[in-house]
Amino acid sequence: MARYAVKLAYDGTAFSGYQVQENGRTVQAELEKALKKIHKGRVVETKGSGRTDAGVHARGQVVQFDSDLAIPPERWPVALTAVLPPDVAALEVVPVPGDFHVRYDTTGKEYRYRVLRGRRRDVFRRNHTYQPFPLVEDVDAMREAAQHFLGRHDFTSFCSPRSPVEDKVRTITALDITEDGDELLFVFRGTGFLYQMVRIMTGTLLEIGQGKRKASSVPGIIAARDRERAGMTAPGSGLYLWEVFYEHALFGSSGERG
Repeated sequence: MARYAVKLAYDGTAFSGYQVQENGRTVQAELEKALKKIHKGRVVETKGSGRTDAGVHARGQVVQFDSDLAIPPERWPVALTAVLPPDVAALEVVPVPGDFHVRYDTTGKEYRYRVLRGRRRDVFRRNHTYQPFPLVEDVDAMREAAQHFLGRHDFTSFCSPRSPVEDKVRTITALDITEDGDELLFVFRGTGFLYQMVRIMTGTLLEIGQGKRKASSVPGIIAARDRERAGMTAPGSGLYLWEVFYEHALFGSSGERG
């Protein structure tokens, strides 16, 4: 029996999230259905590097599974993608040690959030970006505010109250905001993220860019440890789990950054 790690990309629009649930279509359920088909009806359990919510996308979700099939690693992506639905793709599959744990062995993650700017609603990008109104005008203020998130902090103010996690201290190693045509791209890197943390941080930054808050308010929001002090939770449509990091890189050329 060998253990494998697969890098998944998926369009989260039609999913109720990543993790299997009783009611609702999920990415994990579709992946396990595909693995069951490849294994001629045998159930194959999977573990993911983390969850994504309804409507959230991934370019680099990492999932582990065990298999006794003699399929070369380079053939696994083809075999899986052939039986996965059109909104999920296996980008790469690699063998990993038997004691590898896809979640507990992570050293960090990168999330990206796409914000569409413009006065006209773009119906064709509505499921893959977030288009806020009023417009986000002050990008410099958002960049100034972003610097306050860097480092190790208690992010209680930027976590959903529904999270069962008690320790809400996390480290943000990078937070960049770039302009790409008519979009803003927010890039978050950290050792770990809390439930809805990236979306709440994004919502708070957008309110700063709209002039509803000042960049200098961020340290006080962090110190308050109170979700009510932070901004809105930005919609899932603009969020992408872009990359999951491990001590030693798992994947090669097919996982290049965009």
